[in-house]
Amino acid sequence: MRLAVNIDHIATIREARKADEPDPVAAAMICELAGAQGITVHLRGDRRHIQDRDVELLRRTVTTHLNIEMAATTEMVRIAQTIKPEQVTLVPERKDEITTEGGLDVVLHSGNVEKVVDQLKDARIDVSIFVDPDLEQIRQCHKLRAPMIEINTGKFADAWKGGDWQKELDKIATAARAAKKMGMVVLAGHGLTYRNIDAIATVPEIEELNIGHSIISRAALVGLDAAVREMAALMRAPRRLPSN
Repeated sequence: MRLAVNIDHIATIREARKADEPDPVAAAMICELAGAQGITVHLRGDRRHIQDRDVELLRRTVTTHLNIEMAATTEMVRIAQTIKPEQVTLVPERKDEITTEGGLDVVLHSGNVEKVVDQLKDARIDVSIFVDPDLEQIRQCHKLRAPMIEINTGKFADAWKGGDWQKELDKIATAARAAKKMGMVVLAGHGLTYRNIDAIATVPEIEELNIGHSIISRAALVGLDAAVREMAALMRAPRRLPSN
């Protein structure tokens, strides 16, 4: 299972002062040296953290693979076609949200999503769609010929704090198996932490996890290199899960 580190919040710290540090490019280099196998950023329409210049520089410097999360809009497709990252992940986006609140409703927006998927694939960019662990949504992703999905682990993460996390984990595992059988590559992420990573790391169909906030938060205390190494180690050797 690969670890891709989302470095959005390095840019969040920078943008809080509209300064030139900390530099997301430097952060990406540290993450890769510490064992991250991918770098993820979300280029939002409001540019609240990652900026256009960041993705341009990251495209030149990332040596693993660069994944840009973005909304399925004409503006973002144009940027992706110009930058040509290894991967684009299509995500829902609302201006007043603090962070992504759920998976993309591919069934509702199938016409636009299909067009964007085709445009990105024509540009030789791998395409993933961020979706909830819902079989109807996953079947629609397959119908639109999306090669990859990223399963939203947000509800599982919330349940881990106090709820039936096993039920949410079972939904994720079922969704992952179904997507794998359809021939799609399965990724996952959202709300994953050092405390709940063990459960997700036991799902064999998931090939890559995207983790950001927890790693950057840990890095504020122990440093970015150590934070990435600690997460990668937990993914390689999950601890025994507590009973519900």
